[in-house]
Amino acid sequence: QVQLVESGGGLVQPGGSLRLSCAASGSMPNFYVMCWYRQSPGKQRELVATITGSGGSTNYADSVKGRFTISRDSAKKTMELQMNSLKPEDTDVYYCNVKYPTFSGLRAYWGQGTQVTVSS
Repeated sequence: QVQLVESGGGLVQPGGSLRLSCAASGSMPNFYVMCWYRQSPGKQRELVATITGSGGSTNYADSVKGRFTISRDSAKKTMELQMNSLKPEDTDVYYCNVKYPTFSGLRAYWGQGTQVTVSS
C-alpha cells in the first residue's frame, strides 16, 4: 500500500508563490509516475503537472506552463510543485498522485489534498 501526504498549501496574494510537497511511503516500482492534480467543488479534477520516474520528463497543463515547476527526489520518494505568479484561478485543492502499470492494470494512489487559495 502506498500513502501520499501533501503539505505546503495556504493563502497567498495574486502574483505570489507557494511550494507544495508530497511525501510517498510504501512499496513502489522505480518506474512510477508522479503527478499533481487540482480540483474545485463541482468541477472535474484537472491534471496540472507530471514527472516521470527518472525525473527526466515533465509535462504541464497549458494554464500553468511557465509559472509552475514540478520536481522529484526519487531516492526520498518526494515530489514538489513550485508555483509562481499565482492567479486567483489557481485556487483549488491540489492532490498528489502516483501511478504505475501492473499486470492487472494501472494502479493509482492519491493524497488527501492541500488547499491553495489565491486572493487579495
